[in-house]
Amino acid sequence: MIRTGVIGYGLGGMAFHAPLIDAVPELELAAIATSRLDAVRERYADVAVTDAESLIADPSIALVAISTPNDSHFPLARAALEAGKHVVIDKPFANSVEDGEALIALAAERGLVLSAFHNRRWDADLLTVAKLLESGRLGDVRLAEFRWDRYRPEVSTLWRDKPGVGSGMLADLGPHLIDQALLLFGMPEALTADVAVQRDGAVTDDYFDITLHYGVRRVILSASRLIAGARPRFALHGTLGSFVKRGLDPQEPAMKVGGNPNAPDYGVEDPANHGVLTFGDGSTETLPSERGDYRRFYAGVGQAIANGTPAPVTAQDAVAGLRIMAFARQSSDEGRRISL
Repeated sequence: MIRTGVIGYGLGGMAFHAPLIDAVPELELAAIATSRLDAVRERYADVAVTDAESLIADPSIALVAISTPNDSHFPLARAALEAGKHVVIDKPFANSVEDGEALIALAAERGLVLSAFHNRRWDADLLTVAKLLESGRLGDVRLAEFRWDRYRPEVSTLWRDKPGVGSGMLADLGPHLIDQALLLFGMPEALTADVAVQRDGAVTDDYFDITLHYGVRRVILSASRLIAGARPRFALHGTLGSFVKRGLDPQEPAMKVGGNPNAPDYGVEDPANHGVLTFGDGSTETLPSERGDYRRFYAGVGQAIANGTPAPVTAQDAVAGLRIMAFARQSSDEGRRISL
């Protein structure tokens, strides 16, 4: 078992990293760096609670997972790599392409595993879409829409709603949507984007719409904090038919309330949220969702450390997503299509 420490115990550390690390046999949840001692003790009576500097300096810790505000990802990851630790970084992997490439170079120099926590590759809906595309039942997909809507009209006091590097909705949800698109379709030829601030009193972006251009195919990635009636999470339209899928993967809400990732029903989606295929002749078919399973990310990290297999999400993949985000901001600022 690989002794692992988590830095940060907000939503990411509490609902994702700590329980997933604790759930996979390859890893041992050994320490959490946080000031929230009581919150940790509610779930993990025997896990050491410390600070980030001490956790990174601990020679018994082999893997460090970073789940802190976005502006701290790079310095913490650099310190952990310099201390000889393997590193997982929550999204966004870094706040610039240059910082991401610097971390890649450092990890390569030290022979360490470096990965981005793009857990949404193992969402039930994304796994279902990937399997459907592989089957060819939609024909040649000409339009794909990935949307992630929320209704949060009030501006919060959290760091995501405050001006600064790494704040805003594009940095929050963009990495997941972009990673899913690149995983399924690869790098686009060009993109066009609109990034905006829409809520009264907001000072960081709370809306984005990115169109990725692949020849005649268009892949649209969009998110907003002002949509009470959520649009379909996925809508794919091909030469043979369409697939429309509503609802969000059930793993996050389950783990927020202390759900066990090893439970028999973990990652199993409510049939009411299964997607619907519609074919050219007007016939329809409900398509059962695949089982989502975020444990596969950390199991893959453990195997990469122990056996030298590729990380489940490579740092290079994460930097490709950062590059798309940078071009999206440029496209929005300049009001034009950007060729890649």
